[in-house]
Amino acid sequence: MTATAPPVAPSDEPDARPARRSGLRRFVPVVLAAIAGLLLYVTFPPRELPWLAPVAFALFGIAVHGRRLRAGFGLGLVFGLAYLVPLLSWTGVDVGPLPWLALAAAEALILALAGLGIAYVSRLPLWPLWASGVWIADEALRARFPFGGFPWGKVAFGQPSGVFLPLASLGGTPLLGFGVVLCGFGLGGLVLRLLRLKKERENSGTRLLRDRGIVAAAVCTVAPVIAGAAAMPLVSNDAEAGTARVALIQGNVPRMGLDFNAQRRAVLDYHVRETMKLAAKIKAGTVKKPDLVLWPENSSDIDPYVNMDAYEEIQKAAKAVGAPISVGAVVTDKNGDARNQLILWDPRTGPGATYNKRHLQPFGEYMPYRGFFRIFSKDVDRAGNFVPGDKAVVFDMSGTEVGNVTCYEAAFDDVVRDQVNEGAQILSVPSNNATFERSQMTYQQLAMDRVRAVEHGRAVMVPVTSGVSAVIRPDGSIAQKTGMFEADTLLAEVPKRTSKTLATRAGVWPEALLTALGVGGLAWAVVRSRRARAATARSKG
Repeated sequence: MTATAPPVAPSDEPDARPARRSGLRRFVPVVLAAIAGLLLYVTFPPRELPWLAPVAFALFGIAVHGRRLRAGFGLGLVFGLAYLVPLLSWTGVDVGPLPWLALAAAEALILALAGLGIAYVSRLPLWPLWASGVWIADEALRARFPFGGFPWGKVAFGQPSGVFLPLASLGGTPLLGFGVVLCGFGLGGLVLRLLRLKKERENSGTRLLRDRGIVAAAVCTVAPVIAGAAAMPLVSNDAEAGTARVALIQGNVPRMGLDFNAQRRAVLDYHVRETMKLAAKIKAGTVKKPDLVLWPENSSDIDPYVNMDAYEEIQKAAKAVGAPISVGAVVTDKNGDARNQLILWDPRTGPGATYNKRHLQPFGEYMPYRGFFRIFSKDVDRAGNFVPGDKAVVFDMSGTEVGNVTCYEAAFDDVVRDQVNEGAQILSVPSNNATFERSQMTYQQLAMDRVRAVEHGRAVMVPVTSGVSAVIRPDGSIAQKTGMFEADTLLAEVPKRTSKTLATRAGVWPEALLTALGVGGLAWAVVRSRRARAATARSKG
C-alpha cells in the first residue's frame, strides 16, 4: 500500500510577488531623478561633457512625466540634491560641511519647484516645450532669490563648448539653457511615446511617422541642435577695432585658505614681484611691452590710499612696466564703507578711475542676518562688511575699453551685459580663488567666463590670484591659461570688438519671454484641470 500526500488546500493568502514588484516600480522614478542629477553634475568642469546634459534632462523628464504635484516636488528635490551637493562642494572647503549642505539643500528646494511645475505641465500637448519654460522660470527665480540670488549651476554654465553654445549669442544664458533642456525633454518625450506605442503594439514604421507625439518630440529634440549649428557663423574672433596686447599677472599666495587675508602684504609683494619680472623681460627686449596689465581681485588687500608703502609698491610696478594696471584692492571710502574695488593705476599719475564690485557674495563679502546665522556657526564672523557699488565702469587703458566684472559677478547676466553696453571692447574678470584651494570652483567659474565671451562677442581676460588665470577668445575657446597655485604671467594679443550680439541687444527679454512660456504652460494646465473636473462633475450629475 503506497502512502499518498494529502491534497494541499488552496491558500487564501494573496501572491505577494505582484505587490512587491509594484513597490519596486515606485522607486524607479526616484532612481532616475538621482541619476539625472548626477549626470548633470558630471557635465560641469573640470570635466567637459556638455552632450550629457540632454541625457540628464531626458531621464528627469521621464521620471516626472504624468506624476502628481507632490511627487514632482519630491523628484525635483532628489534631482536637485544629486546635482547640487557635489557641484557646490567647494563652498565647504574652509568652513566645513554645514554651510555647504545648507546651501545645496536650499537651492535644491527651489529646483523642487521646477519638478512640481514640470510634472503639472507634462500632460499637455508639446509638454517638453512648456516644461523647458518652467525650468528657465525656476532658474530666473534662483538667480534673484534669496539674498540677491545664486545663479551658480545654471544649465548654460555647463556648456562652455559644444553645439548648443552659439545659442548664447542669440539669447544669452536663458536661451542656451532652454535649448539644452528642450533637447533633453524632447528626447525623454520620444522615449516615453515609443514605449507607449510598443505597449499598444502599434510600432510599425508607418504608424511612427504618422504619430503626432513622435513627430512633436522629435522636433523638440532636434530643433535646438539645428539652431545651435545655424548660429555658429554668428560667433567671431575678428578684431573690429584692432588688437590690444594684454598682460595678466598671477602672483600666487603664500598658502591656501581663508587666512590668506592675514598675508595681505605678501600677496601684494608677489604681484609686484611678478610684474617686475615682466618689466625686466621688456627691458631686455625678450618680450614686447603690453598695452595694459591686469591684476586679480584682492591683489592688494592693503588700502593703497591709506598705506603709502602699498601705494609706492604699486606705483613702482606700474612705472617699471610702463603700462596702466588694473589693481584689485580692498579700500575704505570717504564715508567709511569697505569696498571691493578695482583701481585704474596709471604709471605717471597713479590711481584714477575706480570700479566698486556691485554684486557682492552673501555669507562671504557680507553677512545677511549675522546674529541669526551665528546661532548655527561662528564662522559667520569671518564674513566681511562690504558695501556694493551702484554703476558699471569701463576703464580706458591705453585706448582699450576694458569692462570690469569682479569674480562672483560673472554669474549674473545683468552685470556682464551692463559693462558691454557701457562700451567695453574686452572684458576682465579679476578673481580670487585662493579661499577655495584646489577645488572645482575655479574651473566652474572659468566655464562661466567662456560662455560670457560667446554671449557678448568679447575676449575675456581672467586674472586670478592663484589659478586658473586665462585668456579666452570671443568664441569661448581658451588661448592661454596658467596652472593653479603658481606664479605666472600671460601675454596675449586680443581682439577689440565693438559690435553687439543679439543677446546683448535683447537684454532681459529672452529670459522674460521664456519665463512667460513656462508660466503660460502652467496656466493652461490649470484651465485644463478645472475643465476636466467640471466635466467629471457633470457626468456624475
